[in-house]
Amino acid sequence: MKKAELLAKLEVAKEVTSVVSIDLIISALHKLELPTQTGITQELADEIANKIERCLDYNASDLVDKDEVTFNINYGNTIEIDDAQINVYDTMDHINSCLSEFIIEEDDECGPSEDEVIQD
Repeated sequence: MKKAELLAKLEVAKEVTSVVSIDLIISALHKLELPTQTGITQELADEIANKIERCLDYNASDLVDKDEVTFNINYGNTIEIDDAQINVYDTMDHINSCLSEFIIEEDDECGPSEDEVIQD
């Protein structure tokens, strides 16, 4: 519900009666849409990136799939890594655990519906 819709409902209620139920106003205010922020600040982005970097650095031994690494023996009997695959599942598990600390749980309690409000 937008602010204009709430004001329109209150105007209609004012015309019908001079007494408006407090419960009706509380219910309408709970349904009022709040502006939503669609981005994050640079400070928050930096904090998230730093946390992920520290987590991946700490868990670096889990990031490479050691069963899929291929090697070559080069001139002078030096060993060179040809290919190493990232263990995507474990990497994403570490990243998701970092991101979970930044998640804000939405409040599902919106108050009583208009049908549940007792009008005087």
